Amino acid sequence: MNLADPIDEAIALVPSRIALFVDEDEVTFAALGDAINHVSSALVASGVVPGDRVPLVASSGLLATATVLACARIGAAAAPMSARATAGEIEIMARTAGCGGVAVAEHEATDRVVEAIGAKPLGEEILDGGEMPRRAAVSDDDVCIVLFTSGTTGVPKPVPFSHGILGGRVRAFAAPPDPAAPTLVSISCVPFHHVAGLVGVFVGLAGGNTVVLQRRFEAGAWLALAEKRRVQRVFLVPTMLHRIIDHPGAARADLSAVQLVTYGAAPATPELIARARTFMPGAVFMQVFGQTETLGGVVALGPGDETAAEKGSVGKAMAGVEVRVVDPATGEDVPDGEVGEFWARAPHTATPGWIRSGDLVRRDPDGYLYAVGRMSDVINRGGEKIDPAEVEEALRAHPSVADAAVAGYPDADLGENVGAVIVTSGDVDENELRAHVRARLAPYKVPARIVFVAEIPLTELGKVSRRDLRDLLDHG
Repeated sequence: MNLADPIDEAIALVPSRIALFVDEDEVTFAALGDAINHVSSALVASGVVPGDRVPLVASSGLLATATVLACARIGAAAAPMSARATAGEIEIMARTAGCGGVAVAEHEATDRVVEAIGAKPLGEEILDGGEMPRRAAVSDDDVCIVLFTSGTTGVPKPVPFSHGILGGRVRAFAAPPDPAAPTLVSISCVPFHHVAGLVGVFVGLAGGNTVVLQRRFEAGAWLALAEKRRVQRVFLVPTMLHRIIDHPGAARADLSAVQLVTYGAAPATPELIARARTFMPGAVFMQVFGQTETLGGVVALGPGDETAAEKGSVGKAMAGVEVRVVDPATGEDVPDGEVGEFWARAPHTATPGWIRSGDLVRRDPDGYLYAVGRMSDVINRGGEKIDPAEVEEALRAHPSVADAAVAGYPDADLGENVGAVIVTSGDVDENELRAHVRARLAPYKVPARIVFVAEIPLTELGKVSRRDLRDLLDHG
């Protein structure tokens, strides 16, 4: 199959239906089909051939959506990157992904792309004009897209996916379009270059449904879009959900149309979800746990899992997914209740066999998994291993702490020491915070360095940016 096949079927079946809302623009399925044709033509005219990889530097919108599908149609593979990536980041990602000399970028990114690859990229003008070239024959094993890991701690690495894997994943989640059925409306506010954003858009389109694209997340604008477009399905990172329900306009917004809220990519507390339910009382809440290499969620927590949810579980393995909790030093499975690395194996992962996630989890006797943290985030203080999340929880328990993030920083004697970045909501000093943590945790877990900031540095996806966090602590 070709990744574009499910969307092409929807274009044929429901051409007049709205496929995308981009800002105030309405894009029908017929118009989307025309845009894919035009981009395909421009790519071929520029010398793109089957097997090529094309850097795509654009935010969520018609250009990004059409380019990924156009590349798939002609046997090439798009490599979506953040529209905010620097020239240096674009150059590294393009080189490591094996990209050629033809790129596509929105206007604001043109200069950075020129600096990165030495050639002017194709832009929005390729959406207008040109005939559809002949489709290239592809196999299920041919690469149709190159995604990149989130890069919260270092340089993102390329993760290629084939037509069979990504196209199969889209088909598995999307029911065939039914012209007689009501249109479901979803909203995508996760960056398009992230696995959750991209798959969410394509699943919506493959079902012949409407996707509202928010180019850059902002809670007030999200509330306005969700109310105006009568959004029914939502994917959010917990940080986004937190900002939505804390927004002054949340109490006035009509979110009664929301039927399903899927959340993931970072931990969510039971308290956060309980608060969110009061704003969206008609919605089912579903947590997913996975990563780029697993093409999104492989573990889920939903209706019927309320007891485990209250304990902070991220869920059980999805159908068709095998999971292990492994001692990373020995490769042996650890007993239930002990912490180990999360491994997963499923038909839709980037590579066959077990995917080593780098996530630390524990499993209870009922098979529910609990996220503990990232292996790379664990602080090794003179041989003592410290989980940042445990220290963050202790800090947030102080009434004058609005938010906290913890990471290791270099220490000449200990190798690493504990640092904390704090957002305050009242008067508090370093000594008071250290005493507060010391009353709850062992002395070696008390932050030796504390930096006060206006807000915790986050990635576009809403995760804590570990690179920026460590920079703050290194210079704090």
